[in-house]
Amino acid sequence: MTAAENVCYTLINVPMDSEPPSEISLKNDLKGDVKLKTEALKKVIIMILNGEKLPGLLMTIIRFVLPLQDHTIKKLLLVFWEIVPKTTPDGRLLQEMILVCDAYRKDLQHPNEFIRGSTLRFLCKLKEAELLEPLMPAIRACLEHRHSYVRRNAVLAIYTIYRNFEHLIPDAPELIHDFLVNEKDASCKRNAFMMLIHADQDRALDYLSTCIDQVQTFGDILQLVIVELIYKVCHANPSERARFIRCIYNLLQSSSPAVKYEAAGTLVTLSSAPTAIKAAAQCYIDLIIKESDNNVKLIVLDRLVELKEHPSHERVLQDLVMDILRVLSTPDLEVRKKTLQLALDLVSSRNVEELVIVLKKEVIKTNNVTEHEDTDKYRQLLVRTLHSCSVRFPDMAANVIPVLMEFLSDNNEAAAADVLEFVREAIQRFDNLRPLIVEKMLEVFHAIKSVKIYRGALWILGEYCSTKEDIQSVMTEVRRSLGEIPIVESEIKKETGELKPEEEVSVGPAQKLVTEMGTYATQSALSSSRPAKKEEDRPPLRGFLLDGDFFVAASLATTLTKIALRYVSLVQEKKKQNSFIAEAMLLMATILHLGKSSLPKKPITDDDVDRISLCLKVLSECSPLMNDIFNKECRQSLSHMLSAKLEEEKLSQKKESEKRNVTVQPDDPISFMQLTAKNEMSSKEDQFQLSLLAAMGNTQRKEAADPLASKLNKVTQLTGFSDPVYAEAYVHVNQYDIVLDVLVVNQTSDTLQNCTLELATLGDLKLVEKPSPLTLAPHDFANIKANVKVASTENGIIFGNIVYDVSGAASDRNCVVLSDIHIDIMDYIQPASCTDAEFRQMWAEFEWENKVTVNTNIVDLNEYLQHILKSTNMKCLTPEKALSGYCGFMAANLYARSIFGEDALANVSIEKPIHLGPEAPVTGHIRIRAKSQGMALSLGDKINLSQKKASL
Repeated sequence: MTAAENVCYTLINVPMDSEPPSEISLKNDLKGDVKLKTEALKKVIIMILNGEKLPGLLMTIIRFVLPLQDHTIKKLLLVFWEIVPKTTPDGRLLQEMILVCDAYRKDLQHPNEFIRGSTLRFLCKLKEAELLEPLMPAIRACLEHRHSYVRRNAVLAIYTIYRNFEHLIPDAPELIHDFLVNEKDASCKRNAFMMLIHADQDRALDYLSTCIDQVQTFGDILQLVIVELIYKVCHANPSERARFIRCIYNLLQSSSPAVKYEAAGTLVTLSSAPTAIKAAAQCYIDLIIKESDNNVKLIVLDRLVELKEHPSHERVLQDLVMDILRVLSTPDLEVRKKTLQLALDLVSSRNVEELVIVLKKEVIKTNNVTEHEDTDKYRQLLVRTLHSCSVRFPDMAANVIPVLMEFLSDNNEAAAADVLEFVREAIQRFDNLRPLIVEKMLEVFHAIKSVKIYRGALWILGEYCSTKEDIQSVMTEVRRSLGEIPIVESEIKKETGELKPEEEVSVGPAQKLVTEMGTYATQSALSSSRPAKKEEDRPPLRGFLLDGDFFVAASLATTLTKIALRYVSLVQEKKKQNSFIAEAMLLMATILHLGKSSLPKKPITDDDVDRISLCLKVLSECSPLMNDIFNKECRQSLSHMLSAKLEEEKLSQKKESEKRNVTVQPDDPISFMQLTAKNEMSSKEDQFQLSLLAAMGNTQRKEAADPLASKLNKVTQLTGFSDPVYAEAYVHVNQYDIVLDVLVVNQTSDTLQNCTLELATLGDLKLVEKPSPLTLAPHDFANIKANVKVASTENGIIFGNIVYDVSGAASDRNCVVLSDIHIDIMDYIQPASCTDAEFRQMWAEFEWENKVTVNTNIVDLNEYLQHILKSTNMKCLTPEKALSGYCGFMAANLYARSIFGEDALANVSIEKPIHLGPEAPVTGHIRIRAKSQGMALSLGDKINLSQKKASL
């Protein structure tokens, strides 16, 4: 075993700025008073941890420090004896250690239970059988101590000694079993039971069989260990399931959340019977509702989602949808989001009605809540969920629409926009609901506050009003929303004629209001003291126009044209036809006049003028062709878009269900549980082992099975083969830190002393600890581990050198410079998805942009896009249909999220220059946007490095 592999349980961080003290001064201090001894002992411990040997101090410490009864000294001595070298270079135990051993025998018989217990804990760390042998009677005696702290540590000490040196205590399982039967303290029972599980499973089972009915009365720490035992036994020997599964059912009722969680997880792996799945799911739901920590809620929700993924379990969970919806009482948005998604995946025609009732109640609740920052987002989530329910179960739409349409007048534009999108889809798909939707729309029309929603509502009314009465109602609503016409004259009158003497503020110098265009507004020198009030009284459409938003006017012109043309086809009387068209034309003309005047904040744009003029022309001519375009073609485009969207949804649902369906090939072997050997039952992984690995950051990635993704791909050579010291590093990337496992080989015939790996970092990386110096024998090698902490998603560089002294040489220290280690950003980036609206919003918000010019040897557009996706770990948000076909250019949106929660957006715009021939490479740009500069630059660098396809 090399020096770097010596086991050490204690890590002490110390600043190394000061000069280390000499051995002589330490010796003197160790002979001083208690305070001096304490400080000196601390220094000795730190120096040994840093690689110093200090053999001359051992006897001084035994003589002057070991006999002391001071508690601080005793604690420090435990650390000192743990780390001090206890053997001579040839592996024999040092003579002095016999004295130490005797001191510890006395400590094991000490009247103070803390000293006894901490000494027992220390003995767990000893790896020398000769030291432990004389202490065995004292350790056994501690099992009968009156204090539980001593007893539980005695069990642990016996367990580790039995595991490492069985010959010292061969009857340990029997001893512990007898101890367990008579023990009353929960922590002692737990330690004893845990030892039996690992040392003698049969005895553990015997004990469990005797007390299986009292399991609910045990402490939670013992219950957890019992769950682990049952899991392991039932997986190793399936015939035992019937014996223990009842015990697991009982543990689902435990008062401890941890036990309930583990018991539910174990039950699911042991049995796939519907009753078991239902009990486990019910237990998970109770945990989510009762636990206050949002992280716990999310973790347990994930377990429910995993259950749902299994086709046979999905049916059971469908009956629990209403229970799952109880989780919506949690205020956290992330939990609510996951819950709604799960409920939506599980909803079926049997329970959709109940789901809709609950969601409607939730929507109404959000309306009355005092505005919380997440209320708007939650309302949006509810609207989207109801939308999806209505699309999947059309019978529900009639229930949902009246409730949702109240939200068109909501202040939150995002929620209103979602409702509007839903209403547009519903009115197109469900003919029978059109009268209801139009009626509700006319009711809420005057209350709409957002111009964007107003435009959408106008379009829906113009497109779907088919009766004479509805068309008249739309015209009435538009007139009501526009106020008194002609607008310009009425506004000027308002400014001049409506003032009362008491409202006059100043008649001083005549006030000339200059508009943004530089023209003078016609206004009296008198100014009103209530301008705000006047604006509040304005009808909504008039307000939008006076604010200079004339796009809504263009939209209104189209709506008026549609309803006028439809009115003409419905009403035969020429007089009524003419008066309706004239009214529509008057409204357009007055809006045009307003746009050209200097009253609005912004003048009308040429586009809007053209649009309104075109509508006036169409109404004046009323040609059949225009009637077709306005009243039929528009709706056809919408129905094409909706059917394409529906097709896409069906396709993705089909893919999901195919993924979930377990297909059995014709020649697959059938496995009979009764006929399978024990070792074949390992089809499911050991849950406890997996959770331990996950906690240590050693989660096995799926790609690890691929032979190409072997460890060797991550080995970086740091020095040359001809250097006196050869070094190479394996870079192991965990979630928030990087572990460098550096192999150092002495290629010379000299002994290298104080061989130190000195590292430094560039970027958002930080070296956690300085690797300790080594002594390397000729042609010897050693492994050094270094930890680097990662703070954000950026490319980082680790660089440094190896310095060493050659024994016997009088020259200065030698130095070998190491190659740089580049940390790949791709280990932190994972593909993710978001909606188009979210993508656009983030694109507008993010301030850092990096534009990368395409420079590649790939000649096919689609192949280049796939290559970029593969090399950047990003996900393409643009649907396949939009990218299919070939037209010489392509645009796609990509999205990814880092493990630190940072978003990365990219837009690929590429084309194939046809004039350069078929073999011309793809050209174009990739624009990357991110919140942080580092992310945008790092992703750009990554794309630049991997643009070209490696020639095979």
